[in-house]
Amino acid sequence: MMKRALWLGSLAIAVAFVCTNHAQAQSLKDILNKGNIEKAVNAVTGKSTASMEGTWKFCGSALAFESDNFLQQAGGAVAASAVEKKLDDALEKAGIKPGEMSFTFRADSTFQTDIRGKALKGTYSYDASAQKVRLKFGKLLNLNTTVNCTSQQMELLFPSDKLLDLVSFLADKSNNATLQSVGSLADSYDGMMLGFSLEKQP
Repeated sequence: MMKRALWLGSLAIAVAFVCTNHAQAQSLKDILNKGNIEKAVNAVTGKSTASMEGTWKFCGSALAFESDNFLQQAGGAVAASAVEKKLDDALEKAGIKPGEMSFTFRADSTFQTDIRGKALKGTYSYDASAQKVRLKFGKLLNLNTTVNCTSQQMELLFPSDKLLDLVSFLADKSNNATLQSVGSLADSYDGMMLGFSLEKQP
């Protein structure tokens, strides 16, 4: 009887050990997932960790603040939501709609923006540690942008006046009144960045 009890006790310990190892393996597998690592690093360091290379499709507007203090102020989140909605509407009226514009970044530091059958080419330089990208559309337009990038999602963020320059360059309607109003609203808040949210294409 004593031997049987010891044997059952040993079996229970072994099963618990195997289950614990399996759970740890599952946890490690989840933790070591590339996307999760990128998110964790970005959250801790605030830095982008992924390559920009590949094709990225526009899926909506993006905005960010250089300081979280703005969102903690009364009405900050409401104002941010209002700006984002106005920006979505303005971009759509300017002909920049989700799924209809893409950016392709290549390893040779060239890129191409495709919008409504029009291809605009240029060169870029990417500093992942500083989260900065310089976009040059030949001699026509040069822009410095802030980038947040993981393997599947990317945001290109600009000061409001620079976004106006880019949209005017890309869109048919360069004097879009709605977009101008967004620029005015953004100018009233220090540190507001406006831009594009993009998804990586297979």
